[in-house]
Amino acid sequence: MTAINDDSAVNGIMQKRVLTTAIPGPQSQTLHQRRTTAVSAGVGATLPIFITKAAGGIVVDVDGNQLIDFGSGIAVTSVGNSAPAVVDRITAQVKDFTHTCFMVTEYEEYVEVCEALNRLTPGTHEKRSALFNTGAEAVENAVKIARSATGRQAIAVFEHGYHGRTNLTLGMTAKNMPYKHTFGPFAPEIYRFSTSYPFHDELSGADAAKLAIIRMEKELGGSNIAAIVLEPIQGEGGFVVPAPGFMPALADYAKAQGILFIADEVQTGFCRTGNWFASEHEGIVPDLITTAKGIAGGMPLAGVTGRADIMDAIHAGGLGGTYGGNPVACAAALGSIETMEQFDLVNRAKEIEAIMVPRLNAIAAQTGVIGEVRGRGAMIAVEVVLPGTKNPDPELTAKVAKACHAQGLVVLTAGTYGNVLRFLPPLVIPNHLLTEALDIITEQFVAATA
Repeated sequence: MTAINDDSAVNGIMQKRVLTTAIPGPQSQTLHQRRTTAVSAGVGATLPIFITKAAGGIVVDVDGNQLIDFGSGIAVTSVGNSAPAVVDRITAQVKDFTHTCFMVTEYEEYVEVCEALNRLTPGTHEKRSALFNTGAEAVENAVKIARSATGRQAIAVFEHGYHGRTNLTLGMTAKNMPYKHTFGPFAPEIYRFSTSYPFHDELSGADAAKLAIIRMEKELGGSNIAAIVLEPIQGEGGFVVPAPGFMPALADYAKAQGILFIADEVQTGFCRTGNWFASEHEGIVPDLITTAKGIAGGMPLAGVTGRADIMDAIHAGGLGGTYGGNPVACAAALGSIETMEQFDLVNRAKEIEAIMVPRLNAIAAQTGVIGEVRGRGAMIAVEVVLPGTKNPDPELTAKVAKACHAQGLVVLTAGTYGNVLRFLPPLVIPNHLLTEALDIITEQFVAATA
């Protein structure tokens, strides 16, 4: 286990929160002013601080502040920033070569990552993988593969879903602001259906799936659907965990209709939810699975893994991209997977859940403004509501997030209505930092509702 239960250093960074200035500090403010004259205003910033170092559960800014990291770069640095195995493999690879393009001249690291994906993803069937740069690329290529394999065009997606920012994946993404607004028209043949959102719909998984399937049959016809694409736990949509039975019912329907079942595990994959992949919680074996984020310790890498017959049916040259499966990113992925296996980060995610959920439930009971604590493993969220209702309170959500930032804790918001605080600590975060972060969250909720 890589959890460090004192404030000893990781890669030279003491694992302790330190505030030397207000957040953001003067140097970060100066750099942010430079940013405004150089970087498009369309690129957002959750917290306008500039980071110089990071390791374990701490990020260090230019003013010398050390903040507790409950964001992991949006579920990317699950093994921590600058994990030794990742750094060592990257360093060795950079010394050898940085790029050839796998489609021009091949290299072993690409093959090794595909072998690891084929081994780790759900199912014992024969698999193949292809590598890309981003989660959106992975999803887009999964759609291409599904359409080619089935000869159909329609793609079924779900309310509150998020699948990326390319034109096709924006069409699949549910939320208008900030993702889709003014950017259309989007790619055709994308159809959105009701999901399972137990806190709001109060339906069993079977009943929620039945509603979606009836609409698919009536509006599209199962024989016209190439793929059903869903996140086993919705990320940007608010860490929505579907009711038990929802995913299995959809998977059964897909199989019966010759539809490919695609699990978008870009945010949920690689130990984050207490399994290697969130699909495993209900025994789902997807036809195709998309991965990115946590795969490579912070380097840009993504993959599509699926049944060998589907993946091999694509014509030569139909999949790829200049940088897809870059050797340095592949080296990072091998180091990241090595770290996950060596330190049993699947079980570490479960430990984090066991620490976080009772504390967050206590805040809910104390303040009356948290409608639900939900998630799995180290992918946990709270939905903030007006007291005594299920109505979203995005203003209070933003207020608490900003207050946490000021106290040196990086947290993120999410949800279709902007009323979800989501927590994505590195899986290697020390327990004392986890506890301190929960203390800060408690204090800010209590102060905001006093």
